[in-house]
Formats: sequence, structure tokens, C-alpha cells
Amino acid sequence: MSPFSAFPGPDDAAQTASSVMELLEILWGGGRDLATAPLSASQLRVMYVLERHDGINLRTLTEALDSTPSSASRLCDRLEAVGFLDRAPSTTSRRELELRLSGRGLAFLAELRSRRERQIEAALGGMSAADRKALVRGLESFQAALAGTVRPPALGVAETPAASRSA
Repeated sequence: MSPFSAFPGPDDAAQTASSVMELLEILWGGGRDLATAPLSASQLRVMYVLERHDGINLRTLTEALDSTPSSASRLCDRLEAVGFLDRAPSTTSRRELELRLSGRGLAFLAELRSRRERQIEAALGGMSAADRKALVRGLESFQAALAGTVRPPALGVAETPAASRSA
């Protein structure tokens, strides 16, 4: 933020948010410390989409990831191989498969979130209550703004697990 401005501009906020994301990536190590077989960022992204949109087909997943069908299929193959994804015949079309996270996949995401939240909680302990309140307000506003820029079904903010947990 410019020392001459009382309010940060979008570029200042973007720079700060980017720095925070980099620190979180380092802190979390990409989730690799929790998996028996490390997940790539792309595989984790597939899991997030499937968690929000249970039972979608490969075409819908491909659109959500803005990917190619072959790439999305390979990501699903890898997730299925480690037991995080189940494929089942569609209830509406004999030619399609429905993609779902397995119980093991859902448990992995729950543990990943829990661990990440504990790590963030430890860092937030060093902040004042007023700063934490301002952070939550700012993050909620950022989440709402971000939701308007991401194509569904890649991000359904109203459907996020965090939103349902806090309700």
C-alpha cells in the first residue's frame, strides 16, 4: 500500500493477497503431508469440484476445470487409483459415468481442512480480536467478489463446505 494513501487500491490488495497465498502454500505444503500418495494441485482442485458437485459427469468436470477431456480423465484415473474417487453408471444416461468422491476422499478433505484450520488458528492467535474481525469481514467480501469472477460449477460459494459448517 502506498504510504500516501489511507485506503489500499486493488493492486495493493492483490499484492498482499498474493503474498498471503504464497505463505499459506508454504505452510500447507500443498496437502502432501496428509496423503499416502501426494496429490497435485490439479488433483486437489478436482476433489474440490466433485465435493461441491457430487455426481457430475466428465464433460461437466472438464468445463469446471477449463481443461481437456483427456486431462480430466487422467486426473480422475489417478484419484480413483488412490481410492479418493468413485465412478458409477449414470442414473440418467447409459453412456455417462457419475463422478463422486469416495468415503476415503471425503475423509481426506475433512482432515486436510481441519489441519489447515488448526495451522491458521495458531497464526490468528497472535492477532487482536479487532484485527481478526476485520480479517473475517475482508475475507468474506473477497470471497463474494471472487465468486462473481469464477465460472460455475468450478466454485459454488453458496455451496462451500465452510459456508455450510458456519450456518
